[in-house]
Amino acid sequence: MLRFDANTAHSIADLFAAAVGADPTRPLVTYYDDASGERTELSGATLDNWVAKTANLLVDGCGLGTGDRAAVLLPPHWQTAGVLLGCWSAGLAVSPSGPADVVFAAADRAGEAPDAADRYALGLAPMALPMREVPAGFADYVTEVRAHGDRFAGARLDSSVPAMPGTTHGELCSRARERASALGLGVGDRVLVDAGTHPDPVDWLLTPLAAGATIVLCGHLDPAALPARRQSERTTRDLT
Repeated sequence: MLRFDANTAHSIADLFAAAVGADPTRPLVTYYDDASGERTELSGATLDNWVAKTANLLVDGCGLGTGDRAAVLLPPHWQTAGVLLGCWSAGLAVSPSGPADVVFAAADRAGEAPDAADRYALGLAPMALPMREVPAGFADYVTEVRAHGDRFAGARLDSSVPAMPGTTHGELCSRARERASALGLGVGDRVLVDAGTHPDPVDWLLTPLAAGATIVLCGHLDPAALPARRQSERTTRDLT
């Protein structure tokens, strides 16, 4: 049986560490894109590496930290999980708009991105392939983040650090735990999530993590694929 306890988590970093620590080898996030046919599976250890690299990019590469702001203009996606958790681990508050100290934007939303000293574009390609054409004024996130270390030794965050505008880490952890309880999610559950109907990261990312569950995140979900996917992925709960 998995040993998991997120009740003492003071920050999103604590919440994520508890989820990974329960079993770093289990598939923590499995991502499908039914429009492209992509399937990407990340263990807790692999996602932790992406999170650490992102946090190191922010701290060492951009000189940012607690109290700074990140604008994240990204859809639910496994790379978005790495960006969001990396921002929160580094102490940045995340918002879908500016003002911001750093920007992470999908390539097709680059025109909506606010000004910032550092701006990163994501092509969200299968296998995390670099972009062939990077929007003007942006760096390619995938290319830049790979150069950074896969362990992050940042300071422990307390519950009062802002995680989103008007919401602290402690409040966001509590919201995720309450949502998990309301949905009846528990340790070991495998949750199938329709990215199109649940774009809020509290739903598709933090709530399953707070429950000790794993995530099967489906972009451009084809309803006809659901029965076979539930069976092949051995899902136990749906957010569709």
